Amino acid sequence: MGSDPNFHFAAFSFVDRITEFVPGQRARGRYAVPAGIAAFPACLVAEAVGQLAAWVSMDAVGFRGRPVAALAGETRFLAPVAPGSTLELAADIESCDDEAVSYAGWAEVDGRRVIELVDCFGPLLPVAEFDAPEALAARLALIRGAGAVPGRFGGIPPWVATPGACVAASSRSAVLDVPATAPFFADHFPRRPVFPATLLLDAQIALAQELAAELPDWPPGAPPRVLRMTRVKVRSFTPPGARLELAAELQGRDDDSAIIALAARAEGRSVATACVEIAAGDRPS
Repeated sequence: MGSDPNFHFAAFSFVDRITEFVPGQRARGRYAVPAGIAAFPACLVAEAVGQLAAWVSMDAVGFRGRPVAALAGETRFLAPVAPGSTLELAADIESCDDEAVSYAGWAEVDGRRVIELVDCFGPLLPVAEFDAPEALAARLALIRGAGAVPGRFGGIPPWVATPGACVAASSRSAVLDVPATAPFFADHFPRRPVFPATLLLDAQIALAQELAAELPDWPPGAPPRVLRMTRVKVRSFTPPGARLELAAELQGRDDDSAIIALAARAEGRSVATACVEIAAGDRPS
């Protein structure tokens, strides 16, 4: 499935059209979240902003390189995004060369800011290792012009991390078995299929929310919501079929929020780390 052309630019592509493009500097774009999918996680909103920045950076270096394994200083989760929404996307490039790109960005729905990314950094690796440069150049021409046909994203196949042993009230662990096949593998680095880092981060966030909700002094019935994620570091690629060990550990606590450190490992090596701040209660309207 990793090479199925039916899923290329459909199963994990979140920029339908670029409405403003200043080469090497910034872009504004749009993505229509399909109404028929079950959910559109916040990490996919961050992915959309990152993809817009990637288009600017790849164009700036003549499609010789593409950003991978990004580091993110801070991602602020401001509001959920429902299926059927239209994302207005922004990416501002702070620096870009053949080695790396630094950028910031945001997304809005109906004029309301839903996510902000600050101090993002992605090393550039040779495009040809991951995708066909000519296919990417043609795709950029399309979305800068008439735009892509919306609504081709079919959602993310559901999976559940298997809970691990609970050794303390302040920590949780789980095992995530990455699927061996899935439509997104044909779109996310089709020449080198890997599990998207944003989906890994989404699974880690879910584990952190479970930990927060089970803390002894968590407000009864208050749903845990993520305020921000900081110090994101993705250290290695995760191939299809891999087994990941996830961990969440409480780092700090006050009356209505918790700071939780996240880690993912595969075969003893670190894959990704981050820190999340989780608050109690629904997000203010």
